[in-house]
Amino acid sequence: MPALSDATRGRILFGGDYNPEQWPQETWHEDVRLMKDAGVNSVTLGVFSWSKLEPEPGAREFGWLDTLMDLMHAGGIGVVLATPTSSPPPWMGRLHPDTLPVTEDGRTEWWGGRQHFSHSSATYRRYAAAITEDLAARYGGHPALTMWHINNEYCTVDHGDQAAAAFRRWLRERYGTLDALNEAWGTAFWSQGYDTWDGILPPRLPHYMRNPAQMLDFRRFTSDMLLECYTAERDIVRRHTPHLPVTSNFMPLWSGQDAWRWAEEEDVVSVDLYPDPRDPLGAQNGALVQDMTRSQARGPWMLMEQAAGPVNWRGVNHPKPRGLNRLWSLQAVARGADAVCYFQWRQSRQGAEKFHSGMVSHAGEQGRTFQEVKRLGAELARIAPEVTGRHLTADIAVLHDWHSWWAGAQDGRLSSRVDYPDVLRAWHRALWQAHLTTDFAHPEHDLTSYRLVVVPQLYALTDAAVDNLIACVRQGGTLVCGFQTGVADEHDRVRPGGMDARLRELFGIRTLHEWWPLDAGESVACEGLHGTLWSEELEPDGTAEETVAYQGGELDGLPAILRKGRAWYVSTLPEPAALRDLLARIAGGAGVRPVLDGLPEQVEAVRRGELLFVLNHGREPVTVEVPGTHHDLLTGDTVTDRVTLGRHGTAVLRP
Repeated sequence: MPALSDATRGRILFGGDYNPEQWPQETWHEDVRLMKDAGVNSVTLGVFSWSKLEPEPGAREFGWLDTLMDLMHAGGIGVVLATPTSSPPPWMGRLHPDTLPVTEDGRTEWWGGRQHFSHSSATYRRYAAAITEDLAARYGGHPALTMWHINNEYCTVDHGDQAAAAFRRWLRERYGTLDALNEAWGTAFWSQGYDTWDGILPPRLPHYMRNPAQMLDFRRFTSDMLLECYTAERDIVRRHTPHLPVTSNFMPLWSGQDAWRWAEEEDVVSVDLYPDPRDPLGAQNGALVQDMTRSQARGPWMLMEQAAGPVNWRGVNHPKPRGLNRLWSLQAVARGADAVCYFQWRQSRQGAEKFHSGMVSHAGEQGRTFQEVKRLGAELARIAPEVTGRHLTADIAVLHDWHSWWAGAQDGRLSSRVDYPDVLRAWHRALWQAHLTTDFAHPEHDLTSYRLVVVPQLYALTDAAVDNLIACVRQGGTLVCGFQTGVADEHDRVRPGGMDARLRELFGIRTLHEWWPLDAGESVACEGLHGTLWSEELEPDGTAEETVAYQGGELDGLPAILRKGRAWYVSTLPEPAALRDLLARIAGGAGVRPVLDGLPEQVEAVRRGELLFVLNHGREPVTVEVPGTHHDLLTGDTVTDRVTLGRHGTAVLRP
């Protein structure tokens, strides 16, 4: 199958979304001049162009796009051509109301924004296939075309009648019989038993709490319906251009898609990444998304969108300080990106995103933003021959599963303060602050290549996943699990004993008596640390070789942390420094060490292939010990034993 390397051809793709239909044609030639000046070698065209391409049903206006494709080719700039299907024209909703999505309380979502389509609408799918077919037929042989981009940020949820019919079909395929569905959903509770498929609806707004198993399946269904939309368009463009890779951009840690499954259907895994410049953990959040995307891609990946400056959708939208755009872009390359792209090329003057930055800001080519973009483009071209296609290896896997996230996010849970993404970030942050590089993996993936497997929280686990965790330890790996792991099965049925019996035996737990969630601001004292958010009343079975006990309160003397052989269980969320130190100690015991010893707190070091990336996330200069002699690809300097990095500075070192 085609891969990202078929588009990069030894380069790092650099550019972004280009929306020339917002500008007069004389601006297009100016854009090409500036793109060449900035080292741009790739633009994405057509993402939101449906009404321009098809101004009325069945009409086709391709002349403007012909001109642009030719213009990009003449300028030596490749085109990632998008299908425009994320934003249907107003005429579609007006003429075909069945194409519009419906909310859980029965409100229609109208045109005037974007993503206003029902994923289950046969009419929408027919129009989407038609415009995709015509684009592929017209431009499949164009020399500027390097890749296809399907739709954009799939995120639509639909509770309408068409979605209801599709949901029933999906459930029939999944369960076969109503008896099996009633069993899986536990419909004996609250008299919810179904005697006909026609009685089943999407989980619309109820009088009181909804059935969590129904909610879980509806999330699975929604991900699958959106995936059907993607694969339908993907298959069309593949027929015309089987040699070109296809992608669709994920949003970071987005709850609406099972990205493990989606990644299997993509030639290129791409993501949009917008850390807050004011967030002191912005670099760590970026690293988490980069690690997850690289793991989904199983190699190099594409940063499809980032901001050159501020965004427009936070309460307060701060610009990026000088040097931060470069730093975070090089961080993405260090963690496996072979494409560094932006939304968007030129900042819009009208519309909802006119205050969202562009590579060319409202300040124009003399503005700081464009000048920094130019520098970055030159540096990416300089390092590309020695970095593209190279892989990053990690000895640690962090396990993550969308289905477990969906199951745990139910209304009737024990603590609304327990937010799965926050728990995942806390554990990844602890590893990142310990300077340990991680992959992500699904709990049923092959884990034999990892020395340490980390499970921040997996509330729901299949039997196969439980067996996989046990096999990981038996085969010589080290496993550390956070609280509320293995509570339920894939149907959200609580396991007997409140935790899978096999896991209790693995960790040396006889009985899980009670869960003790903590209030905001509350903590529990443990030997040598404080726990937050959660605690558990555990009775050990006497086989644990090491424990850290709770001190004081109802759980005084009971184990907060247990180790049995190479299996650890952590029944609370240690404060950040304590979690960092704990995981660093466990990793050290498993034979995992940082790339460089003695790194300053704000410095990140990542090895990709033979190259060592050293990144200073602090605002003050810092000197880093790098034993041996290296060549800095960014400066051309020879570095011996140490390198000094300025504010937000980066070195890319080759031995």
